Amino acid sequence: MGERVIAEETAIAFTYNRVTHAVMMATPADLEDFAVGFSLAEGIIHAPADIAALQIVAVDLGVELRMDISATLASQLEARRRHIAGVSGCGMCGLESLEQAMRRPPTVTSRLTVTPAMIAAAIAQLPALQAINQLTRAVHAAAFWQPAIGLVALREDVGRHNALDKLAGALTRTGIAAVEGVVLLTSRVSIELVQKVALMGMPIIVAVSAPTALAVRVAEAAGITLIGVAREDGFEIFTHAQRIAASGD
Repeated sequence: MGERVIAEETAIAFTYNRVTHAVMMATPADLEDFAVGFSLAEGIIHAPADIAALQIVAVDLGVELRMDISATLASQLEARRRHIAGVSGCGMCGLESLEQAMRRPPTVTSRLTVTPAMIAAAIAQLPALQAINQLTRAVHAAAFWQPAIGLVALREDVGRHNALDKLAGALTRTGIAAVEGVVLLTSRVSIELVQKVALMGMPIIVAVSAPTALAVRVAEAAGITLIGVAREDGFEIFTHAQRIAASGD
């Protein structure tokens, strides 16, 4: 009888000035990046420096990401607070209105172009760097790729939204300009992921799976090039094809 490694799924509590804002089920790795990326995506902070202190505290039932923010930010958070208990596959759990769920993302502008060969090369790099997934075959990845460098960063999680938040945190903490690269996703693309990518300012999404119809409409409106069903031998372009140059260019 064989043995296998099982992916961890842990309750992660996000607290600001000792008040719990959200609890997400997530892979307990790269939690500093998760704290920053989630806080940015939620609009709680505007930059990593807005977090005056961050402690990762193990508790009986999970992990608390204990953050200190200014009184002004805390007051703004309290004014629109929403308490959520999010499962690992949920990116919008607990939203209070249709307006919040369907909020229009910012428009992304970028002169970045890539070739089909570049996209194939980027996708081909993913599997070898997905360390947790190689062991468990049970987690998603979000990665950032730049034409002159290759894969710059990759984060994994049992939740695809969590993986993208971790990537956002990693890029922001290191000062990498998201507008100068491509986000690679190992999951299907839904509206929440497009909204998060727009907030990060990334101009191109490349996913190994297909997008939802709503994700396509939101990507079109946000000026994002959305590519799905990406493999080493081809892909499908759903929006803003002008950023994909001919291979010989």
